[in-house]
Amino acid sequence: MLSEFGCDYIELTNPAASPQSRDDCEAICKLGLKAKILTHTRCTLEDAKLACDCGVDGVDVVIGTSQFLREHSLGGKDMIAITKQAIEVIEYIKSRGCEVRFSSEDSFRSDLVDLLSIYRAVARNTLHTATTNRGFLKSNNVGVGRVGIADTVGCASPRQVYDLVRTLRGCVSTDIEVHFHDDTGCAVANSFTALEAGATHVDTSVLGIGERNGICPLGALMARMMPTSRDYILSKYKLHQLKAIEDFVAEAVEINVPFNNPITGFCAFTHKAGIHAKAILNSPSTYEILKPEDFGLSRYVHFTSRLTGWNAIKSRVDQLGLDANSWPEDKIRQVTAKIKQIADLKVMTLDETDALIRSFHLDLQNGHG
Repeated sequence: MLSEFGCDYIELTNPAASPQSRDDCEAICKLGLKAKILTHTRCTLEDAKLACDCGVDGVDVVIGTSQFLREHSLGGKDMIAITKQAIEVIEYIKSRGCEVRFSSEDSFRSDLVDLLSIYRAVARNTLHTATTNRGFLKSNNVGVGRVGIADTVGCASPRQVYDLVRTLRGCVSTDIEVHFHDDTGCAVANSFTALEAGATHVDTSVLGIGERNGICPLGALMARMMPTSRDYILSKYKLHQLKAIEDFVAEAVEINVPFNNPITGFCAFTHKAGIHAKAILNSPSTYEILKPEDFGLSRYVHFTSRLTGWNAIKSRVDQLGLDANSWPEDKIRQVTAKIKQIADLKVMTLDETDALIRSFHLDLQNGHG
């Protein structure tokens, strides 16, 4: 489904995670999908060999560069050792004919000089010269096709993202991939900002599912990009398939699609307040920046609440085939007032509201209007 939707890459879990993970990786690689198959691994030769043996198109390697991870995850390794390890793994993956992306982990809590030095060391067609005070290795044309920035703990702000991506864009000529966790609610904004700053690839997942609060959601990123890049998005992705993809994943992992999920949530194209409904019925663009029809969806004007307006009720009269034009305006306003009165006391169902409208219509037909 993701391949047909238009995703360029599908990144699978590390085949070293478990025997089933390896079996799944091998099976998916044999499906002949349009999308290239990648796997995400630690920056070790053992993981790299296993990944290449599975038949993937590329390997995404990652290694911690922040002081936190170097001390508590990598056993105190310094940047010299990390750079040497990265180059060794990258050269092996390239020798197997696979694409390779190198990413730092916890990038936004890493020292900027450390980051830029290791990115230069692994980037395509670059020559990195060691600095005497830090002792970095000299590396000529290691040649990754893509470097990655990861906000592993979700601490970055859009301004920080723009500054780092823009700085990196000036240092390497490779593609730049970004990976943002959503712990502080900035994953979508950070991803979009990274693209504005010169990033070329964004890691997403369906419904944002991932470690802790997850990462940038696929659908939400589509929503954010549509107002500025609508023609490109419509030409590249089959947006009508988005809801089916999200529903499928939600059912598989036994969660609900959030009611306010961008695009596909129950309320995404629902309008309730009277002032909104009137304008929407006249011109949808008044209160919609996205067009539901672009995603194979439709808008819904909610008319069973105390916030409803008479324009929404008039529209519902027409939907029921009762010809609102034959109703005096004061009759539309009367039934609207009655609905508001009842809705103040209880939650009205659609059937109850429709029954009340039909009752008023019957009175009109019988001359009791």
